[in-house]
Amino acid sequence: MSVTKQPILLAPELAGRDYTTAHAAAADKWFAELFASVVDDDKNLALLAVGGYGRGAMWPYSDLDVILVHHKRKDIAEVAERLWYPVWDRGIKLGHTVATVDEALRLAEEELETATAYLDARPVAGDQDIFRRFVERSDRLWQKKGDDLLRRLATSIDQRHQSAGDVSFTIEPDLKNGRGGLRDIQGLRWAERVSPGFATDLLAELDDEADLLLSTRLELHRYAGRAGDVLALDDQDDVARAVGYQSGEELMSTLATAGRAVAWNSDEAWSRWETAGNQSRRSPGSVQLTDVFEVRAERIELIEGTDPQDPLLVLRVAELAAQRDMTIGRQTLAALAEHGGELPEPWPDEARQLFAGLFLCGAPAIDVVEDLDRFGLMERLLPEWAEVSCKPQRNVMHTYTVDRHLCEAAANAAPLADRVVRPDLLAIGTLLHDIGKGRAGDHTEVGMDMIRVIGERMGFPNSDVAVLVDLCRLHLLLPDVATRRDLADEGTVKAVAASVDSVEFLHLLAALTEADSMATGPSAWGSWKAGLLNQLVQGTAAFLSGEWSAAETPDFPPVETLERMSAGHRDIVATGSTLSVVAPDEPNLFSRIAGVVAVNGLDVLDAAAYSDDDGMAAAEFVVQTSTGAPVEWDKVTAMVSQAFDGRLAIRARLAQRARAYARYQRRLSAAPPRRLFNVDNDISDRATVIDVHAPDTVGLLYRVTQAFGEFGLDIRSAKVQTLGPEAVDSFYICDRHGNKITDEDVLSEIELAVREAMEDLI
Repeated sequence: MSVTKQPILLAPELAGRDYTTAHAAAADKWFAELFASVVDDDKNLALLAVGGYGRGAMWPYSDLDVILVHHKRKDIAEVAERLWYPVWDRGIKLGHTVATVDEALRLAEEELETATAYLDARPVAGDQDIFRRFVERSDRLWQKKGDDLLRRLATSIDQRHQSAGDVSFTIEPDLKNGRGGLRDIQGLRWAERVSPGFATDLLAELDDEADLLLSTRLELHRYAGRAGDVLALDDQDDVARAVGYQSGEELMSTLATAGRAVAWNSDEAWSRWETAGNQSRRSPGSVQLTDVFEVRAERIELIEGTDPQDPLLVLRVAELAAQRDMTIGRQTLAALAEHGGELPEPWPDEARQLFAGLFLCGAPAIDVVEDLDRFGLMERLLPEWAEVSCKPQRNVMHTYTVDRHLCEAAANAAPLADRVVRPDLLAIGTLLHDIGKGRAGDHTEVGMDMIRVIGERMGFPNSDVAVLVDLCRLHLLLPDVATRRDLADEGTVKAVAASVDSVEFLHLLAALTEADSMATGPSAWGSWKAGLLNQLVQGTAAFLSGEWSAAETPDFPPVETLERMSAGHRDIVATGSTLSVVAPDEPNLFSRIAGVVAVNGLDVLDAAAYSDDDGMAAAEFVVQTSTGAPVEWDKVTAMVSQAFDGRLAIRARLAQRARAYARYQRRLSAAPPRRLFNVDNDISDRATVIDVHAPDTVGLLYRVTQAFGEFGLDIRSAKVQTLGPEAVDSFYICDRHGNKITDEDVLSEIELAVREAMEDLI
């Protein structure tokens, strides 16, 4: 048989389920013809499709999973070789097993993946009697081992979710393995096969979601030209158009909604199964919690006969469920959704207290909100929620969709409530701080207008509404200042103090900042940022209390560095994450160090510089590796010495690294990175502050600081950070006489040089 190395079916005219079933049918036809051509006698021999191939769901680059079942065939090895080699010659990945019925079922008992694959077995070619015997024996095995299989399957689902994340809330979802993905739907189908009725009602609700996930994964295979399950940001716009959406944002929002439905139904099915198992081990019954709620079948339910029209019931059951970390019963959620009353406007005091109390319960509030959202109850409480629900942020800085981010942040605020005077304002302010991301325009300005309306609707007094609005207005202040400004500069502390006005509000804003940062993603929070935020808050609180003293604030250089400078010679010290260099002052000293750091692939977290009147300079860089591994300081310090001695081709090495890095670059945000240059001569009394926002390219800090060197500028300190695809750097600079740069013509020339450095790719 002549074969070529290509997929069995390309069929660009087919989409979705039509494609996957056609691909499986084409594979059947091809395999049946191959079987007939190489097998003279099929007695006691059958070729079975299993796994995805078995259930007729084949993507363009799916493996062909088969089992060759036989009974006492002495020529089985020879037959198998004649079957497998043509498949391999065609370049198709083949998952294959050769076994007797007994051997196959023993393997299924030992391996969950094999057991579930066999649940989808169907004949492709060969002896039908062998297939019937396989099915009969399999059915007996499932009847005998069904409970064990379900327990193992439930465990594997939990482990998979931990590893693959969530389809609904992650920026780059795993369409197959993620929570709410195709594998969860298939898990319900497997459970249904083993235990009929396990999820019949819930599976019936997921046809549209299954079709969307299937179609998206299909177009991802086609677009990438290979097998793959993770829909990367790079691919989202193209895959969206192939699936039939106008944009990647539209597709991701729809996928988030679908993934949420799949995850909720899957969780519900497995929770019901677990509850049923628990009840079988103890006597069923109910436990009354309040005059209207009871625990029934391990769920919080309305007591029979309770009128669900009381508009406060949804808030009462939500807070109760979060307090006890329990699930609200589906029957109760449905009754409240269908018959529950509308809250009056403004809300009564109890409603506000319950709503804040829900989030002050911490992490359990997140699942409660998910349940409310599934039945439209969150939107009933907060109509603006519909505009952020399942809204993707499409930037790798952000782990979650907007609504999930808000819930995570509000839950994160709960453990911080003892730091503030008004925990209720902390909880609700944190929940609403990004509510403006659901509408066009600057999300802070839009959010402030929305929060005024929401706060008044909730019945807060005007003074509290003003606090909620200010929390939104200033929610980026502390992280921006902490990471981009010199915290030892009196002007920094004065500016923040003027913005926050009181210690009480400062602590509210600081708690919101911490909760928000932790909910954004791993790159938005860590010990480094926490330390900077703490230093800023302490300094600002001291200033507001009249206790701040510039002399007590740590500055650069420290005493030990000044002592090293007094020695008058080069000294390079590297420990932990810090590189400290003392050397005779010369042009571009700072940029040379920055170049060496970039050549070694290190990320700069913070940097500072200083020069004295005796011709000595000092620079300090706080760095980290991209993997978190220890820095190879011996190599770095040797290269710094080479750079100072004029024996290192920094620019050429950076160009080499840029070319190598380009092969692995991927899109990190749907929005193009900004190129901004801003001068601030007010915030600091001793230096001009220049902010630079630019695409994060290899050697950017080296190029920008070289541009400063052209003008003989001293870099007194630098704050360097990367936010997704964008470098956000701030520099405190002085002229060669230690003065601010105030000449507008000079500043224009500096801007020209820096903007050119932003564009330069080395």
